[in-house]
Amino acid sequence: MLIEGRNGVFEVCLGDETVYSKGVTGRFPEPGEVEELLEGKLGA
Repeated sequence: MLIEGRNGVFEVCLGDETVYSKGVTGRFPEPGEVEELLEGKLGA
């Protein structure tokens, strides 16, 4: 699900868990980075 945010926030969540947060890292993810994180959480 994509939820439009404000203030340049970019977060990827799986259920209630934040998988990636630009606010924490200070940067946008590298290509494939979010996919790898999600695969790790899903055991794919």
